[in-house]
Amino acid sequence: MQDKSPSAAQAWSGRFNEPVSDLVKRYTASIHFDRRLAEFDIQGSLAHADMLHAVGILKIDDLSSIRKGMQQIQEEIRSGQFGWSIDAEDVHLNIEKRLTELVGDAGKRLHTARSRNDQVATDIRLWLRSEIDALSALIRNLQIALLDLAEQHSDTVMPGFTHLQVAQPISFGHHLMAYFEMLKRDSERLSDCRKRANRLPLGAAALAGTSYPIDREMVARELGFDGVCENSLDAVSDRDFAIEFTAGAALIMTHLSRLSEELILWMSPCFGFIDIADRFCTGSSIMPQKKNPDVPELVRGKTGRVNGHLVALLTLMKSQPLAYNKDNQEDKEPLFDTADTLNATLRIYAEMISGITVNKDAMRQAAFQGYATATDLADYLVKKGLPFRDAHEAVARAVRYAESRKCDLSELTLAQLCEFSPLIANDIFDVLTLEGSLNSRNHTGGTAPEQVRKAIQRARKSLSA
Repeated sequence: MQDKSPSAAQAWSGRFNEPVSDLVKRYTASIHFDRRLAEFDIQGSLAHADMLHAVGILKIDDLSSIRKGMQQIQEEIRSGQFGWSIDAEDVHLNIEKRLTELVGDAGKRLHTARSRNDQVATDIRLWLRSEIDALSALIRNLQIALLDLAEQHSDTVMPGFTHLQVAQPISFGHHLMAYFEMLKRDSERLSDCRKRANRLPLGAAALAGTSYPIDREMVARELGFDGVCENSLDAVSDRDFAIEFTAGAALIMTHLSRLSEELILWMSPCFGFIDIADRFCTGSSIMPQKKNPDVPELVRGKTGRVNGHLVALLTLMKSQPLAYNKDNQEDKEPLFDTADTLNATLRIYAEMISGITVNKDAMRQAAFQGYATATDLADYLVKKGLPFRDAHEAVARAVRYAESRKCDLSELTLAQLCEFSPLIANDIFDVLTLEGSLNSRNHTGGTAPEQVRKAIQRARKSLSA
């Protein structure tokens, strides 16, 4: 049902002596991407029509016609029968054009007291609010998947790293809970963004407001906004809410990219800590033994895509004078793609985490490498009365000695250990075990399995609140 009319008049064509060239039409039209705002455009238009009737601008017959026409348009869009036209430029004028075809002059009256400037700003906010709600639910699903895996491995020992060098023993559950905390802050950021996006621009008109006796607060209530944008210039021209959302999305993707990097390393035979389910991996066209972690690799790559959208939106806004400029048409594609990319990533990530198999033995053996309990030995000496710097020096010499004999600190005899400090006694071997190291960090935020389980309980309670 594509409109083939060669000379369909634009809503603003009365000012011009010649039609827009086909080249310009193609260059300036946004209908191929902003049509996804159609449901929200209809929603906003119906609320606007209700308000126009309430203040005496629109007759009841016109309101009824508009409601009936919009219902048909919505059905046509949902069924794929709507005839989108590039001559009508964008989603707003396409819907208005079809409405006028269906209900006549009532369709033309709908645009009273508004502009496409405040109309599109309203549509985007309605759309973004819906996207944030959906994304918040997906973040929660991923958090639950992390909690489930962490709970299974609250006492699974693995090496903790700094500089990608073995540092201290930690619980695998504790490691996973770090990402839960990141996602918790990510969810809070989206919630904050929603509050600032949930303000009604409609009524700002083109830039200065309108001379009609409108009731913006009524429209805000009907559309579920927390209030109205207080300045008409700001309402139509700024897209900081879109930038804020994209910044939040970039942080989420960055956190998932970090976890992806670890999953990729851990799945490598050099580590062998985990295995990702086959359904999230691919093979090689030439090397039959390969099992490639394509999903986490693509998450890592798509993070750059979302980061690029953030820079694009910042650059889009940086030199625009007030109020609305055509530049702002370029806000939608990066914003839409950011939401789509994040949505798909969160969906697949929760499933992938749920399908991870953990090799406890490989993790435990790796924790014996790199003298992970050296800090525990230093802490032991401090508790015996030795100044920390002296304890640090004594343990460093003990590590060097163990390295020369290619053994772990726990494999040295008591006599050998006492060569580095006479304060060392038989109880040192409890300290040098992996479990002893974990259990000694038994405080809020620590890696002791008991604390990991408490953290998981608190986390589950916060998600159910």
